[in-house]
Amino acid sequence: MSKKIVTSEQAPKPIGPYSQAVRAGDFLYVSGQIAIDAVSGELKTTDIVTETKQVMENIRAILEAGNMKFKHVVKTTIFLKSMDDFAKVNEIYGVYFPDAPPARETVQVSKLPRDVNVEISVIAYKN
Repeated sequence: MSKKIVTSEQAPKPIGPYSQAVRAGDFLYVSGQIAIDAVSGELKTTDIVTETKQVMENIRAILEAGNMKFKHVVKTTIFLKSMDDFAKVNEIYGVYFPDAPPARETVQVSKLPRDVNVEISVIAYKN
């Protein structure tokens, strides 16, 4: 099985030694995304709704760079700074998966990169 690094100029550059995504066979593994605007490099953390939308749009850009869409996502992981944000994050997240949503877990963590409130990673599959 070959391994190919997938990148998108429409998503923020990694802030550490990792790739935006890695394609392995028919799978695309997208690294956890936070609410960094790819154009300005600024965090969009005015509120949890804005933050979650930016995270999901970053994921969209990376999926598209890997020739995939949200319908190809089979697994997600959501990391939240506070479970008090769960309902709002879930509402925005659900817009991106209107039919046959992927498997998922959501966990509360004590701290996230750049002190953001939400980080989401996905695994997509397309043969």
